[in-house]
Amino acid sequence: MSHLDGDWAWLDGNEAAARVAYRLNEVMAIYPITPASPMGEWADTWASEGRPNLWGQVPQVVEMQSEGGAAGMVHGALQAGALTTTFTASQGLLLMLPNLYKIAGELTAAVIHVAARTLATSGLSIFGDHSDLMATRGTGWGMLIAASVQECGDFAAIATAASLAGRLPLLHGFDGFRTSHEIQRVELIGDAVLRELVPDALVAQHRNRGLSPDHPQLRGSSQNADVCFQAHEAVNPFQNAMPQHVQAAMDRFAALTGRQYHLFDYHGHLAAERVIVLMGSGCETACATADALIAAGEAVGVLKVRLFRPLAAESLVAALPASTRRIAVLDRCKDPGSQGEPLYLDVLAALNEHWPGGAMPRVVGGRYGIASKEFTPAMVKAVFDNLAADPPRRHFTVGIVDDVTQLSLPVDPAFAIEAPDTLRAVFVGLGSDGTVGATKNTLKIVGAATGLHGQGYFVYDSKKAGSITVSHLRFSPRPIHASHLIEQAQLLACHHWDFLERFDLLDLAAPGGKLLLNAPWPAEQCWPQLPERVQQWIRRQELRVFVVNAAAIAREHGLGGRINTVMQVAFFA
Repeated sequence: MSHLDGDWAWLDGNEAAARVAYRLNEVMAIYPITPASPMGEWADTWASEGRPNLWGQVPQVVEMQSEGGAAGMVHGALQAGALTTTFTASQGLLLMLPNLYKIAGELTAAVIHVAARTLATSGLSIFGDHSDLMATRGTGWGMLIAASVQECGDFAAIATAASLAGRLPLLHGFDGFRTSHEIQRVELIGDAVLRELVPDALVAQHRNRGLSPDHPQLRGSSQNADVCFQAHEAVNPFQNAMPQHVQAAMDRFAALTGRQYHLFDYHGHLAAERVIVLMGSGCETACATADALIAAGEAVGVLKVRLFRPLAAESLVAALPASTRRIAVLDRCKDPGSQGEPLYLDVLAALNEHWPGGAMPRVVGGRYGIASKEFTPAMVKAVFDNLAADPPRRHFTVGIVDDVTQLSLPVDPAFAIEAPDTLRAVFVGLGSDGTVGATKNTLKIVGAATGLHGQGYFVYDSKKAGSITVSHLRFSPRPIHASHLIEQAQLLACHHWDFLERFDLLDLAAPGGKLLLNAPWPAEQCWPQLPERVQQWIRRQELRVFVVNAAAIAREHGLGGRINTVMQVAFFA
């Protein structure tokens, strides 16, 4: 794999994690579950091509009959001393719970990569939040949470190094769909960096701990009341030391790549009084919004949580500015019946035990982004505004209108922070018509030709093929930290005419922008065919409209229903 890698590539979060995981493991037990499936698919493809891992061996990639079977295989291979991983999400992760307790209790180094997804409750959702990760808190596994596509690859490497050094297994989590399927231009991690980060001595120690007739050990015994409690507490030194192992791996990684991470990274005003604490992709949006508010004269900041378990409470408090007076802790999950969600309660406990003196900051908790509900700069501003209120609302939600329990914060939809030199384009297509594939290629073509930073995000209906897809593309001369959908597109492309009748697509078009339509008529016949409300919107927003009969051109050239190539050419034009 590595001999094909350049310095940079356009990847989504799944591929970024899989590239590192494949090279750092010998055994991969896989079972597909959305949105983690592509990680297993990449590993299976590379193994079938005979690509070696870091030590010159082709990893064993085995598809099991369920996630429970995959976890059992991971446990067994780890007991034999093999470097082993799997990829999962949601209910799949829950099926692994019994084995997770055993692997952690036996102090076995391992990393599982999780494209975090909501758990089925009143209904099943394939979209992302942290409810699956939060369901594993009692297992003894650590949790390292990536916030961007770049971090997906970086943290896959850091987690492996830290786990081998500290003998505690780690879940490497990132937001399902929002990060797992987002495409960004990322800096790749070469084999030389991985060899320095994961030295052979640590690998040898892991192998030597494997069960072998040459050095027999008793493992997996039944324990009675005389020793079981003591065995639970005997793990404490390993849990206590793990944050230092993670930070040491982060520091070694920084020395090798120049990308420095900490257990908790603060971003914002050095004398901030209002701070938001959160983890995952929401950090990107929160930090960008904080920068905009600071430029407008506000003293605000964001604390990004990297290592959620084991929680280094003293480090968390030390990362906050001493000026902090009010804190909003945002959880991307719901813990029904609890006094608050997990991160909120942990921050409260950390402040209670470690705040250095004087009045402790006032802390409120809120929920956001459940099942991939949007989390925009306007919502971040609403959270900061709530912190400025007297008193601030506790246990709020943001991103929905709660007309049942009245917990939601008001949001100003007009607030936006997109830079004027950022090109924003939205493409609305049909699942399997090639639109998503074409826009992914467009991203790479424009990035390679111009050197611009880019971002691609693709909204799929859960019914997938035959349902609507919406592709969001951004290009900018600066790195893009916008983990939210485009709301004002300079170019809106509608790849199927009947969508104009069925959906309010033009809400996405910026005033004065361009509208590109795939029309079944010649250009001069199109205007009368447009619904009246669409005509009014075009006039009111002063949109420039371009039409092309992509379906006819595709048929003429033997492309069938694949209109993507024609529409891609029209976009470039």
